[in-house]
Amino acid sequence: MLANYFPILLFIVVGLGVGAVAVSVGKVLAPHKPYDDKLAPYECGFEAFEDSRMKFDVRYYLVAILFIIFDLEIAFLFPWAIVLDEIGAFGFWAMMGFLAVLVVGFIYEWKKGALEWE
Repeated sequence: MLANYFPILLFIVVGLGVGAVAVSVGKVLAPHKPYDDKLAPYECGFEAFEDSRMKFDVRYYLVAILFIIFDLEIAFLFPWAIVLDEIGAFGFWAMMGFLAVLVVGFIYEWKKGALEWE
């Protein structure tokens, strides 16, 4: 019974070993030359200049929501395309309805200017 789990255990041990070796070699061979620019906090392509709890523009969140929506759309489209022959016309039109709802939401966001940057 436990022999069935041996490949999984071996995979975990080899993965941890490769990771440990890579980190160890990096620590030994990499030059350690810290200076102010390397040690400065850095985020989003510019230096931190205010408190980390500053307010963000709502467009960041709208773009993130759009990304999640269209990412989920792709996650639904792959399995749907695989079983399209089995589900027939009903499955096809159900997905077209789903895509129509997403397109309406995308057009709404576009018309509201959520995709416009200054």
